[in-house]
Amino acid sequence: MVVGLCAVVPFLAPALGEPFYVIVFARIMIWAIAAVSLNLIMGYGGMISFGHAVYLGIGGYTIGILAFHGITSAWVQWPLAISTCALISLIFGAISLRTRGVYFIMITLALAQMVFFLSVSAERYGSDDGLNILARSDFGVSFFDLNDKLTMYYTIFGFLLASVFVSWRLIHSRFGAVIRAAKSNDTRVQAVGLSTYTYRLTAFVIAGVMCGIAGLLQANLENFVSPDMMNWPRSGELIFMVVLGGMSTVFGPVTGAFVF
Repeated sequence: MVVGLCAVVPFLAPALGEPFYVIVFARIMIWAIAAVSLNLIMGYGGMISFGHAVYLGIGGYTIGILAFHGITSAWVQWPLAISTCALISLIFGAISLRTRGVYFIMITLALAQMVFFLSVSAERYGSDDGLNILARSDFGVSFFDLNDKLTMYYTIFGFLLASVFVSWRLIHSRFGAVIRAAKSNDTRVQAVGLSTYTYRLTAFVIAGVMCGIAGLLQANLENFVSPDMMNWPRSGELIFMVVLGGMSTVFGPVTGAFVF
């Protein structure tokens, strides 16, 4: 129902005299993508990350910094943003997944806040005032221009559908079965010869990349990025969305993002 509503908002909102709702729904869908990514590790894997929003900021800042230096090609920006999120999530995951419980929560928070304060100290890129992005990502083709509101909206909508599908496909695969089993009893899974650390780390990286995609979409939608994107309250909001919509459910995070 929620997904169906998103599909018709660009046509329904102007008809009702409320075109602003197109932007509102676009923002909600971006948060829904981020929530879906967190649900993959928290809902199904039991990994409560209090620093997940850092990938939102990394994805956004990669777009912003490249645009600041005159690089607006989406064919450069997007792969680099995704690769950066993958690398950072791999490093952070490799460190934090050595721990469990409250220690995992605190380490993910500490690592994320480290990046947050790094962005605040970067005066060249706006410091805590943020960074204006003068041009959206350019794909170099006339029929796909993100400056067009409908194109921007349905690009976000398409990524939302893709994130839900990827989440559903992963959870209903052998990979997902191992992640869910490790959440219930990590020791038993290791006893049958499976490396739960490797599976958890892979899930952590996938979730980081998905959240980074949400960040690059937000940067293009708002034409602005700021350190607040990756501050710890944003991670708390993502956790709340997942819990509100229903953990360990495919569409729960999407519902949670809309209700929130």
